[in-house]
Amino acid sequence: MSGGRVGVGVIGAGVISNQYLENLTSFPDLDVRFVADIDLDRARAQADKFGVPGSGTVEELLADEAIEIVVNLTIPKVHVEVALQALAAGKNVWSEKPFALDRASGRELLDAAHAAGLRVATAPDTFLGSGIQSARRLIENGDIGAPLTALTLMQSPGPESWHPNPDFLFQEGAGPLFDIGPYYLTALVQMFGPVARVSASASRARETRVIGSGPRAGEEFAVTVPTHVSALYEFESGQTAQAVFSFDSKLGRTQFEVAGVDGTLVVPDPNTFEGELLVHGSDGIETFPSTGTTDSRGIGVVELARAIRAGVPERASGEQAYHVLDIMVSTIEAGESRTPVEVESTVNVAPALPEDWDPRAATLA
Repeated sequence: MSGGRVGVGVIGAGVISNQYLENLTSFPDLDVRFVADIDLDRARAQADKFGVPGSGTVEELLADEAIEIVVNLTIPKVHVEVALQALAAGKNVWSEKPFALDRASGRELLDAAHAAGLRVATAPDTFLGSGIQSARRLIENGDIGAPLTALTLMQSPGPESWHPNPDFLFQEGAGPLFDIGPYYLTALVQMFGPVARVSASASRARETRVIGSGPRAGEEFAVTVPTHVSALYEFESGQTAQAVFSFDSKLGRTQFEVAGVDGTLVVPDPNTFEGELLVHGSDGIETFPSTGTTDSRGIGVVELARAIRAGVPERASGEQAYHVLDIMVSTIEAGESRTPVEVESTVNVAPALPEDWDPRAATLA
């Protein structure tokens, strides 16, 4: 396909597909054609709910020549497997995070995409929202002077009290670092550039947890990953950031601060798409509204589609996602060894979005 709207197929009809499908079907540059799932009834129900014409198996989706982007909403442990299948069928891929669970499979996925001349873009696309994009513009405009350090916190008791099936959030590919870390680390890379070195500590408060709601309430499950991670990130630019990712705190809170020579910027939660910004300076506190798109999950698919049509790199690139994966794996390694770990990968950060970028504009004839 060389022009016009971009055909999209969605693999995975679970809970997160609701928000994706609601948004994707409302963006005029996209043509959502098919929903696939191993549960065919669930795929059909989601397709019917959102007015998508086709539903069925993954094989049927991949056989549709009009589908150019596969939106991969499967569980983390099969992200790479499904993405490779889509690439082999000649499709570009948008994948939910994490990009992969280890460096080897992440590199295999990037290499396969490059060999096929295709793209593997990856969530989170929260950084394309007005919150992080406005923060980038404030920093780049010099509102806090030269940025020096950052502090990020994500603390909660963990999702087992409200999530009906929380097991996977405490196993390989999840935990607070892999589940929530991509939002914070992607935002940090957007602001400071690539990470060069990691020092960290990691711990696990309990070996088992208990489901607190839903039909499995009271069921005990194993915890196999760290549930509290503290890290110091050193960037290629010389800047630093301290970060805490925890499912072990009864005090739930999020914080994202960037300190510069002339002021400190309080950034909206990077797990959201918008929010006001506060700058603490010598003359007090100044509030800035975030400007840009207020749409949510799926805007990265629009940005990818337009980049494909324009023949330019997409912003939520596989290279950026691989670098974030490398940072997270390095963080776990540093926590286990209690020694700093060099991050081997790097990435070129794309320019900020234009302030008037609008995923709801019809730009592809």
